[in-house]
Amino acid sequence: MVSRVIPVDPFDLVIFGGTGDLARRKILPGLFRRFCSGQMPDTARVIGAARSEMTSDEYRAFVADAIREFGGGKSCENGTLEAFQARLEYVTVDAKGDGGWAEMVKLMDGRDVVRAYYFSVAPSLFGDLASRLHKWKLTNDQTRIVVEKPFGRDLASAKALNASLAEHFDEGQIYRIDHYLGKETVQNLMAVRFGNMLFEPLWNSQYVDHIQITVAETVGVGGRGDYYDRSGAMRDMVQNHLMQLLCLIAMEPPSKFDPDAVRDEKLKVIRALDPVAPHHVVRGQYEASADGPSYREAVEDPRSRTESYVAMKVGISNWRWAGTPFYLRTGKRLVARSSEISVVFKELNHSIFGEKQDHRNTLSIRLQPNEGITLNVTIKEPGPGGMRLVDVPLDMTFAEALGEEGEDPPDAYERLIMDVIRGNQTLFMRGDEVEAAWAWTDPIIAGWETRGDVPKPYDSGSAGPGDAVQMLARDTRVWREVKP
Repeated sequence: MVSRVIPVDPFDLVIFGGTGDLARRKILPGLFRRFCSGQMPDTARVIGAARSEMTSDEYRAFVADAIREFGGGKSCENGTLEAFQARLEYVTVDAKGDGGWAEMVKLMDGRDVVRAYYFSVAPSLFGDLASRLHKWKLTNDQTRIVVEKPFGRDLASAKALNASLAEHFDEGQIYRIDHYLGKETVQNLMAVRFGNMLFEPLWNSQYVDHIQITVAETVGVGGRGDYYDRSGAMRDMVQNHLMQLLCLIAMEPPSKFDPDAVRDEKLKVIRALDPVAPHHVVRGQYEASADGPSYREAVEDPRSRTESYVAMKVGISNWRWAGTPFYLRTGKRLVARSSEISVVFKELNHSIFGEKQDHRNTLSIRLQPNEGITLNVTIKEPGPGGMRLVDVPLDMTFAEALGEEGEDPPDAYERLIMDVIRGNQTLFMRGDEVEAAWAWTDPIIAGWETRGDVPKPYDSGSAGPGDAVQMLARDTRVWREVKP
């Protein structure tokens, strides 16, 4: 199976924060991969913009180093890196002042192409950048802006952030990026649901027992301790990444595969979420191990009450999902790096094979690592001696099923940036969607802050606090094993 590479229209992509960590690790190597694939037209340009004093030649050397370090070993024909470097420019700008903006105008003047501005900076600078782009007339009818999370830290700040962007840009020009939505498997989730007659009739509370969404990380907070201790797993992961996965699993079929049609259905899911009871939330902090310090040591606060792990039971009050629980969990310093959605179907009402056995069909969508989809089905165990049942997987690991294309799918940032250039907002969050997510999240956070809840300690390298196991045990269910 061979994927088609469809070139995009000519563009200028300005990366504010073009010397930052995200640009170095993800954005610039991703753009290079798209260039190597032939997706970027000859007239496309990438313009770095930051406070650092740097010439364009120095920036080209900086980008080359980033690609060598974080490009994932992407091999291109001789001279390709030099050809990509020729597309690069750099401007020193002051987001809060007028320094450098005249140079930006001169660089952009006279080019009738798509203009995309990537705000790879702190959210506090979003409004300043939007204002100066407008003041210096650097926008046209093909302008798009890309903003990174966090989209606020509560409902009030999210509304303020949206309002600051709306002063100068229409909603159709704003691309709120969540890299989880760019993963190949996440998009395949929609194809599996809405492109196969097999699953959609079963995708409801009549046949589904429960759904688990797990995003587990082996790393700790690392150098992000200051940011993370002000956010925690709930704000950093649940409110955005896990919420988006939940929406894609639970949404109704949109009328068509259209950006607003898809996002309308996701918004309905968020608005149908039940309030979460205190005993349906478990928070934790990882302890020290031979591999690293404890969470409190990492953030340098021995009394921190910020969670590095959260698990919760969530209900959706609508016709499709009433009575079917969704179990969400995410945490740092866990036993394995794994992101998985598991749809666990109900048991048979009656088994003709005698003694009751727990053989459930489970559809597992693995987002990372080893992207793929597995359906567990029950068959007869080979050999004589009676009817012995065993569960086996029907496995579609992309690397095996799709050949070279499955082994090296485009990174999420690659796909999403190209969607920005195309003007396709399907995989980006709308402003009302972000605000609805915060409206549901805020009372949960306020509840544990009011109660003074202290996160439960858990061993680094484990599956999380024991209380999370007990939460499912009360429902006579178990978490799926976190596996690499």
